[in-house]
Amino acid sequence: MIGWYIHHHGFGHVSRFLAVQPHLRAPVIAFSSMPRPAGLAGDVEWVRLPPDAEPFEAPDGTRVEPRDADPTARGHLHWAPHGHPGHRERLATIAATAASRDLDTFVVDVSVEVVAFARLLGVRTVAVTQPGTRTDAPHALAYDLADRIVAPWPEGAVDAPGLAPHADRVTWTGGISRFDARAVSGAVDHRRVLLLGRVLPPDVRDESVRRLGERGWNVTSVGHDDASRVDDPWPLLTRSTVVVSAAGQNSVADLAASGARAVVIGQERPFDEQRATAESLEAWGLARRADGAVSAEHLVDLVEKAAGDAPDWSRWRVSGAAARMAAAIEGTRP
Repeated sequence: MIGWYIHHHGFGHVSRFLAVQPHLRAPVIAFSSMPRPAGLAGDVEWVRLPPDAEPFEAPDGTRVEPRDADPTARGHLHWAPHGHPGHRERLATIAATAASRDLDTFVVDVSVEVVAFARLLGVRTVAVTQPGTRTDAPHALAYDLADRIVAPWPEGAVDAPGLAPHADRVTWTGGISRFDARAVSGAVDHRRVLLLGRVLPPDVRDESVRRLGERGWNVTSVGHDDASRVDDPWPLLTRSTVVVSAAGQNSVADLAASGARAVVIGQERPFDEQRATAESLEAWGLARRADGAVSAEHLVDLVEKAAGDAPDWSRWRVSGAAARMAAAIEGTRP
């Protein structure tokens, strides 16, 4: 039995889980604060964890903000606020399930604290990591404790200095996309731009759409708010001349799977994850790069340049990446 912790921030962690889980031979119990995702196989158990970032009431009745409750243990952890009942219940639930269901391996995507906790329970751990300068003490602790580290991008693509001391336990899978091996449907539309996700401030997005329209581009914008979210962006990805996207791991893997000409925007993230990824994509000739402060004028220029690109996305190793991660997990089991 495999346990799998899925961080609740964004959709990338759960998308990765949905891509990899079908390749696993062993049954899986997933743990997350997120609701059970639609489309998850019925035989996969989903344990809903309580939130651990909400304000809580102390024993004396005062309201406590978790960030004021020494959540980092003086810099040794990322998130373990003193006295938080949700945090305590999360770990208690994981421990009780690990014991009652005899979990032999725990995949953690991502949490330093859950890696450490699972290892203290004597469970083999697989830590999923992310790009960026993750050389801080908590990441070093997780890497030291993990039996296997999964880096879901191609080896050498993005500098990851924190992984260097642990190279013997790192599996570089390539980018993991839920669209791996999916057929392309339809021809590319003439001068079609797809703005994907919350990559631009509303005023910059509106101005970019106006300027692109003046230059003869048709623009589709999805995912910038809940009302514009689409469950299946694949047809839009494959039919657009240029895709403007964030530089998150799953977004980039989806670009690679679709073979898109792209402009990637490195958004502000801890440890410069997206900036490092965007710079690497530019260096490899796979996408044009911008940062979160890009102007509408500059974005239009990048889109028109990207339209003439011919990126070799095979270098991102999306084909078979989910199966490679599953094999790394299975290979960690006793």
